[in-house]
Amino acid sequence: MRRLFPVTDQTSAARSDREWSFDELAEAYAYPALDAGAHWLRANMVSTLDGAAQHDGRSQPISGETDMRIFGTLRALADVVVVGAETVRQEGYRPARAREAFAARRSAAGQGPAAAIAVITASMDLDFSLPLFTSPLVPTLVLTGAGAPAERVAEATRAGAEVVVAGDGSAVDPARAVGELAARGLRRQLTEGGPRLLGQFVAADVLDELCLTISPTMTAGGAQRISGGPSVTVPHRLAPACVLEEAGFLFTSYRRI
Repeated sequence: MRRLFPVTDQTSAARSDREWSFDELAEAYAYPALDAGAHWLRANMVSTLDGAAQHDGRSQPISGETDMRIFGTLRALADVVVVGAETVRQEGYRPARAREAFAARRSAAGQGPAAAIAVITASMDLDFSLPLFTSPLVPTLVLTGAGAPAERVAEATRAGAEVVVAGDGSAVDPARAVGELAARGLRRQLTEGGPRLLGQFVAADVLDELCLTISPTMTAGGAQRISGGPSVTVPHRLAPACVLEEAGFLFTSYRRI
């Protein structure tokens, strides 16, 4: 398990007076080496101490400055960011942008200037006039089922999105979605939720890694957990890979055993 400036390190206080560099964060959160044809799906989520993934329906109020630096780092390392339609609507998603700090790293890895965004939706209830669809640096993908409304599929295509069928009915099959993205060369995959989508990935047993920020806050109430939906028959066990701490926030990474 890698640790950067861990809570128990008595020498960490002086070093934590400065921001972690993007190179340090990129090394801490590097994707594992992938064999030919393999892919890796990681999730990035934030939770309060009492288990809330949101406050007033959004994750931003329980986040922080360093959490957003890690958020940007994880995006900059990924080939594709997978997100549910409800999160796109609630969080005001925009296209991923090119980051100069990661340009050389992405070029060396054979990646384009920025990650693609892939939106998973059964209903296709999305505003295709938003910049996410009309002016991304990399064309946005919309993953849906074969039974999606034809007129909405046509509208998405007119807006410039690439529509990918990843389910036989109206819904998207999580395992098939991961496979369809990998088949397009998008093998380093990152999902930012929301909780319902993450729950689907967990239930389908296709999640390889969870990057979880534990926010030093309490919210009470009935907010969602980071993962929703039906429970799995046997809990999935993960192993800790990385732990960082800053200003009371814990930044953790757990990987499939």
